[in-house]
Amino acid sequence: MSKAPRATKAPEPPPLTIWAVSDGRAGIEAQAVGLADAVARQHPAEVTVKRIAWAGQTGRLPWWLNLFPRRWLRGHDFGPPWPDLMVAAGRATLPLSIRMRRWTGGKTFVVQIQDPRTPLHFFDLVAPPNHDRVKGDNVVSITGSPHRVTPQRLEGDYARFAERIDPLPHPRVAVLIGGKSKAFDLSQERAASIANSLVLPLEQEGGSLLMTFSRRTPGKARDLLAARLNHLPGIIWDGEGDNPYFAFLQAADYILVTEDSANMATEAASTGKPVFIIKMDGSSLKFRLFHEELEAKGAARPWGGAFHGWTYEPLRETDRLAAEILVAMAARA
Repeated sequence: MSKAPRATKAPEPPPLTIWAVSDGRAGIEAQAVGLADAVARQHPAEVTVKRIAWAGQTGRLPWWLNLFPRRWLRGHDFGPPWPDLMVAAGRATLPLSIRMRRWTGGKTFVVQIQDPRTPLHFFDLVAPPNHDRVKGDNVVSITGSPHRVTPQRLEGDYARFAERIDPLPHPRVAVLIGGKSKAFDLSQERAASIANSLVLPLEQEGGSLLMTFSRRTPGKARDLLAARLNHLPGIIWDGEGDNPYFAFLQAADYILVTEDSANMATEAASTGKPVFIIKMDGSSLKFRLFHEELEAKGAARPWGGAFHGWTYEPLRETDRLAAEILVAMAARA
């Protein structure tokens, strides 16, 4: 009797090559790298981070006047062998990403994060936040922004700071402070108001403070917050050494985020923990729409000076966007 043919295992798909391209600013690079890493979690891939800069005043030109971008480029090499996927974030990348498909003969699938404010047909896929209200056949909108937060990353970073955090009493309150932007600012008066709103509930609850600042936090506001709150149990990161930002997200029972940062609010909402939005100086319609979206999903509420808990489904928008990219790449192939 003849033997049945032995089943053969399907070959593993070849790894993708991915470039995560930005101008290197922390908030912008986090989006490109976070999305590239999310694709790599769903399909074997090798991710290369590229930070680009422009010679002289070239970076100030509109994308359509930068006619020979590789001539004026500074930073990482930008040429063959081309990647399978380019994930670009930020205005500085536009002169490159809008020409990438022409340079590569369509080999590279080009994803532009945020609203490029250019014709959408230059890109294979555009990934803006919902509050930018961009529409198009190649647009996949998400809540907030792509980011680097995963359960594994939070656990790994917590382990590095566990010796300092473990003795702290509950509730542990992470306070993520942003700073000056086009729409918002953090004056000393506003910083004092934020500090005052934190002292009483933390003292009443017997909890601890986990506070970290961004590079945009004005120095005077940062110093005032640290001076007003350093008597409380906890950790106020002074900017020296490793930033315990991800460890704070993992350790927190509640998370407070200033309203100026879509990145920090989205990352906080990916934990499934109660997120409170802290008012700053200034206003923005887009950010108001974003915060209303977070509230509608049950993730965030305005900070009113008291801690209270609730549950919601953690945001997984970066992974959803990565899956959409792989589907689109497969369809084009």
